[in-house]
Amino acid sequence: QVQLVESGGGLVQPGGSLRLSCAASGFTFSTAVMSWYRQAPGKEREFVALITRAGAGINYSDSAKGRFIISRDNAKNTVYLQMNSLKPEDTAVYYCNAISPRYSWGQGTQVTVSS
Repeated sequence: QVQLVESGGGLVQPGGSLRLSCAASGFTFSTAVMSWYRQAPGKEREFVALITRAGAGINYSDSAKGRFIISRDNAKNTVYLQMNSLKPEDTAVYYCNAISPRYSWGQGTQVTVSS
């Protein structure tokens, strides 16, 4: 059974930082291209970042580029998202998932950027 468990969200002031984690199980994590997505209230889920199997290939959305850093630890079956210089528009529930196949979504972790 595939499980994706996101954590690390919280309330942070504009300009602050958070590090999200996603612990994966039930599939061969080391061979999966992993990604982060987010969904703000009233909006569709959107892509944030992805990282290839060994971490050599990384891609970011325009909104994440230059502020967020995706990484992974295949020994721990975990993918991370370091988020810096956070803005109120980054407020959303953040999810991780594999690119292909796409598994059932986890519960996500809430990130709220507000003063």
